[in-house]
Amino acid sequence: MKFAFLRGLASVCLATALCLPSPLLLVVVKADTPAKTIALPPGVTRVTSVEGITEYRLENGLRVLLFPDESKQTITVNITYLVGSRHENYGETGMAHLLEHLVFKGTPRHPDIPKELTERGARPNGTTWLDRTNYFETFQATEDNLRWALDLEADRMVNSFIAKKDLDSEMTVVRNEFEAGENSPYRVLLQRTHAVAYDWHNYGNSTIGARADIENVPIERLQAFYRKYYQPDNAVLLVAGKFDEEKTLKMIHEYFGPIPKPTRVLEPTYTLEPTQDGERTLTIRRVGDTKVILVCYHVPAAAHPDKPAVQLLAGVIGDTPSGRLHKALVETKKAAFVQGFSFDTKEPGLVNFAAILPTSADIEAVRQTLLATIEETAGSKPPTAEEVERIRRQYLVSIEQTLNNSERLGLELSEWIAAGDWRLFFLNRDRLKTVTVEDVQRVAKTYLKPDNRTVGMFIPTEKPDRAEIPPTPDITALLADYKGSAAVAAGEAFDPTPENIEARSILPKAQGGLQMVLLPKKTRGNTVTLTMSIRLGNEQALRNQREVGFFAGAMLDRGTKKKTRQQISDEFDRLKAQGGVFGSARQANFSVTTTREHLADVMRLGAEILREPSFPESEFEQLKQESITSTEQNRREPTRVAVRAFSRHLNPYPKEDVRYTPLPDEEIERIKAVTLDDVKRFYETFYGISNAQIAVVGDFDPAEVEKLATELFAGWTAKTPFARLENRFRPIPAADETFETPDKANAFFIAGMPLEMRDDDPDYPALALAVYIFGGGFLNSRLAVRIRQKEGISYGIGTGLQVGSLDRLGTFTVSAIYAPQNLARLEAAFKEEVERAVREGFTAEEVETAKTGYLQGQQVSRAQDRELASRLESYLYLGRRPTWDAEFEAKIKALTPEQVSAAFARYISYERMSRFKAGDFAKAKEAKATQP
Repeated sequence: MKFAFLRGLASVCLATALCLPSPLLLVVVKADTPAKTIALPPGVTRVTSVEGITEYRLENGLRVLLFPDESKQTITVNITYLVGSRHENYGETGMAHLLEHLVFKGTPRHPDIPKELTERGARPNGTTWLDRTNYFETFQATEDNLRWALDLEADRMVNSFIAKKDLDSEMTVVRNEFEAGENSPYRVLLQRTHAVAYDWHNYGNSTIGARADIENVPIERLQAFYRKYYQPDNAVLLVAGKFDEEKTLKMIHEYFGPIPKPTRVLEPTYTLEPTQDGERTLTIRRVGDTKVILVCYHVPAAAHPDKPAVQLLAGVIGDTPSGRLHKALVETKKAAFVQGFSFDTKEPGLVNFAAILPTSADIEAVRQTLLATIEETAGSKPPTAEEVERIRRQYLVSIEQTLNNSERLGLELSEWIAAGDWRLFFLNRDRLKTVTVEDVQRVAKTYLKPDNRTVGMFIPTEKPDRAEIPPTPDITALLADYKGSAAVAAGEAFDPTPENIEARSILPKAQGGLQMVLLPKKTRGNTVTLTMSIRLGNEQALRNQREVGFFAGAMLDRGTKKKTRQQISDEFDRLKAQGGVFGSARQANFSVTTTREHLADVMRLGAEILREPSFPESEFEQLKQESITSTEQNRREPTRVAVRAFSRHLNPYPKEDVRYTPLPDEEIERIKAVTLDDVKRFYETFYGISNAQIAVVGDFDPAEVEKLATELFAGWTAKTPFARLENRFRPIPAADETFETPDKANAFFIAGMPLEMRDDDPDYPALALAVYIFGGGFLNSRLAVRIRQKEGISYGIGTGLQVGSLDRLGTFTVSAIYAPQNLARLEAAFKEEVERAVREGFTAEEVETAKTGYLQGQQVSRAQDRELASRLESYLYLGRRPTWDAEFEAKIKALTPEQVSAAFARYISYERMSRFKAGDFAKAKEAKATQP
């Protein structure tokens, strides 16, 4: 579970009125999208249909959205409650988010929800934001799974335990989540700046809440909050994926219809933020390794006609690499990263601009440049048509990709439901298409005023220039009879079993070192995914080339002999492509999702980037600064500190080896030593086709793709032939090390050990399932039940098992976040659970339950085209066919509890594990010493 936080350039989590009728607005709409006629259960009414999504309403007030998609072999059930941190009262901050956690604790009919989710192989979560809370699960498309999910959501809507014993343990988990956020300078600054930007409105409160409220909220207030807001008339249920619409609507009526409509009345929130009357500033002083500046301005709500123009304005200023801040700060080496984004909120919100600086930067000089660059868009340098069109294209490509994925759209609609109505998603898209450069210039002048900004310190102004924020529009009138555009093309009902994937895959004859696997199928929106890997060099040739190889790969898409970095970015947008080209010292990759009509041009663009990089010096200098700043930023971050130490211990390669893990100071010196000539020399020496694989999955012509790929890479041969780096098992003595990271509220723990094993070893299936039982699944593993669910020590704990396919070398890992003062409890519980599993093994019930969840999870993975393409490309390299999965899964099905238990006992040992901990343990020890 998490609270929704930041969703990049596009706006984040919206909100809605509390199930109250909205005042009318007049809008021009399109004709209703034709919808399949189905028999409606008693009391169910059809409300509207837009682009393949149909809304129904039950007598108890529940709104239902059905989005059938035959091309998806999964179903997503997503329920959105119109309650978030905006609805919390004094002393209740974080209550909506804390309640989200408790709703996973069970009901009389579903007493162990994490166990059920794991058994079904589901991909679940719950999120909380300013104006809404949602719960969702994506699972294999079967009627049994769908009935289970609908029954689960209906039952926990009104019958969740919300018990004192669960609050006692979960409070510390949520507090641990709060502490994790406190480790991030950027996140802390964002929360504090928004708190200063608002005088009265609850948007100034972080969704995670105040620590004191989290620790002290009475169970009675949580129970009252739950009974008030978790009701059918305050919820929107969405089902997306492969299902029968008529049957599903009957099921929904069966499970949700009996829930009575509540008699209580939800009062609308009425606090309005007054017009800001002067610049506000603040300074946070904490231990850290980077400098951050954030500037925000008040802007209208998501539904207001000005908001799309504000979104485009944020991109014109904050985009990388086209944005004005990037050019003014990053290209001049004053900052390492910049960003511009706008939260989409039910009521008037904020547009934000940020810059992350190297430690050596003059923060005051950057602040002045930052403010001048932002606010000159409202005066001497208004946005141009070219700038606006570029950002518009990026937004529309992202929206189109969302429309092509029913699962992604199903979750995205939670944000627009919270904004006032799910159809706002389509209206916002339509408005983005029609925004003019004059609109963007106007909103810049209206809102980007000095007296409307928050940076830090309050400064009185003799003649304030205030920005009046318009009220929220009437959503009902705004969307009256709105129908949207025609639905995108539907795909086929593809069965993602290994046998069907094998039967549908095409393996053209290898051309030199280039192998291909092609899996054509009809997809929603005619989408297609391509992934390509080019393996580079050999152990001897790659000595002392780690950083040089990184820069060679990272520079590929920063300019070709024909295009600049910006032109490459623009061309990907024009071709409706998401992905790109990237690389390291050992491998170069081209991974992209686009549409059938653009695939050929995308392939040509990728080949140009790979074969004709120009390595511009200005981009190289920018990349070096970004890399140094990133290293500095992570110097004392607990997760990075512990993981770095773990990697150095378990992989003790010599400094010249490409697999070596350097310390921060060493890394910075290595980066500084890299020259552009080194990078060009690496490219000329190692790049070319010696060992490369391409996998394509989706809507395409296989003959055309085979012919084009052969032509694009013909004659491009690597000067240095590829030879696989062998990874040999070696016994590693157990280590136990602790690292101090001052002023970090959250700590990180990682433990593990090397294993002498390959994934075709007889013991591997049993060990894989044992590790899944011990630390996998969704909050239902041995570790999660003990350390999170029962004792509330950690927000997140889990295991990892990586085993080689070619070398007999693997790694077992366990990681967790926690409060520094809980280290002793965490280690004791972890040790006890390892020793218990070794001593007692696993029960027959655990093994059978794990089999079901593990195998359904594999099926869900193959239903995702990106994951499937990556898997097929990897199997090409390994010389495997998709039926390897079927054989492996048959071995999983045949496992006995005795085999699973024996494998864990044979390979896993607490005494042989190395353990690394990073956190502010000194402060925790001092605080404990001062307690009475």
